Amino acid sequence: MGYCKKRPNKHGNPRYTAVYIDKDGLERSAGTFPTFKEATEKWKDAEAKVNAGRGAHLIRGRVLFQTYVEETWLPNLAVEIKTKENYTYNVYAHLMAFFGHRRMLDIYTSDIREWLTSLKKAGVTAATRKRLKQLLSSILSTAVNDEVITGNPCLLVKTDTVPVKPLTIVTPAQFDKFHAALPDDMSRLLVETAIETGTRWGELTELRVQDWDAERKAFTVARAVVQVNPEFHPEGGRFFVKDYPKDGEYRIIRVADHLATKIDAHIADKGLKKNDLLFWYSPTTRKTRRTTSNPEGKPLGRTAPNERGRTYAHGTMSAYTAGRCRCAHCRSAMAAYRSKRRAEGKDNPRKGRRWDTDGHIPNQWFREQIIRPALAKADIPVDLRMHLLRHAHASWLLNGGADLMVVKERLGHSSIMTTERYLHTVENADETALAALDRVRQRQPVEARSEDVSLRSIPSQRQPLSNEELLAQMAALQTELTKRLSSGSTP
Repeated sequence: MGYCKKRPNKHGNPRYTAVYIDKDGLERSAGTFPTFKEATEKWKDAEAKVNAGRGAHLIRGRVLFQTYVEETWLPNLAVEIKTKENYTYNVYAHLMAFFGHRRMLDIYTSDIREWLTSLKKAGVTAATRKRLKQLLSSILSTAVNDEVITGNPCLLVKTDTVPVKPLTIVTPAQFDKFHAALPDDMSRLLVETAIETGTRWGELTELRVQDWDAERKAFTVARAVVQVNPEFHPEGGRFFVKDYPKDGEYRIIRVADHLATKIDAHIADKGLKKNDLLFWYSPTTRKTRRTTSNPEGKPLGRTAPNERGRTYAHGTMSAYTAGRCRCAHCRSAMAAYRSKRRAEGKDNPRKGRRWDTDGHIPNQWFREQIIRPALAKADIPVDLRMHLLRHAHASWLLNGGADLMVVKERLGHSSIMTTERYLHTVENADETALAALDRVRQRQPVEARSEDVSLRSIPSQRQPLSNEELLAQMAALQTELTKRLSSGSTP
């Protein structure tokens, strides 16, 4: 049974500590209070919770958020390596400064709302705030399971609506211009394989000769590679190969004859062996020449007076140094000067960066050194990224009349709901709807067709459809709809 312990404060005034007995028979403090009555109520309340099996959080919940995350949550996190890296970054970048010094039992819904508001004021997007709140909720849910706290306050907090933006789909003509602008044969083959197979970047860059079946003209997607910080790699490397793709299941992807011929020739010309990567990191030294931002030589005006009252012509080194002007013309002039000195071996020019890799292609290197220059050369109005080629693959298949279930299996989606988001990219869908609306507004009669099926003729289902039967019917309806849209007819 608990009791109150009288203890004077530094001024000699009495205060009372509420002492209760925990489930192990040990004395625990429920806090110190100014009156005997308050202390008595607190230890009785604490013992009631212990007797109800809910008292452990009074002790465990006093641990700091930072201590719990670093000593309990992160070390025992059972997720993918890349996911753990992202979680760790976000915890220290966005959570620890606000919650790190707080006790776990002192984190309330009001604190979470205040934190989300501070993120919004700092310019963090709604999508990122939603992900961060989900991360915090995961930590607190684990704490509930560990009996550190009794409930997850995140469950009572809502976040702002995240708008769903339409997918950007590159057209075949745009892709052809971009493909022709790529610098070498291997990058062109890699990009063509991406658009023809719809594989993810980690799956594409882990394809090996052993994954290619020349007779069937098909790839077996059996692995994926992720680029991680060496701190999170089991062996301190940069690239970690998973023995399974993202969906956890192998899949076979057939390719067109023209692409199969190029792949066979690529393997033969490069003398690739069974375990060699099909595409690998091959850095090249690219010399860039700085050009003036004023090629026509037109007068650019003069800078504002400096502290000595002097002005300088824009686009000169004097304007940059003495005039302290940072306009595009002055920065370009200084950049050209420095570039020239480095080319002459002056100013201790640093060597070009070489990525730490085991042969796998770094995503950022490929984007900066291959994709961006090709986009600039092709001059297409799409900021093309490799994952957009996966979107284009799905959209092109559906526009060509492919079955929705076939597209799902080809992309490796675990749910058909993920694949259905590409249906809105089907061409002529809006035109067909507008044509139907126009006919109704103009009061034009709609001719009945013999192939139309009356609702009355649809047999009723006495037993509910299974998931497989329902998906099969959805796929059949989608195929028929795509054919009608492609032909321009109105169902």
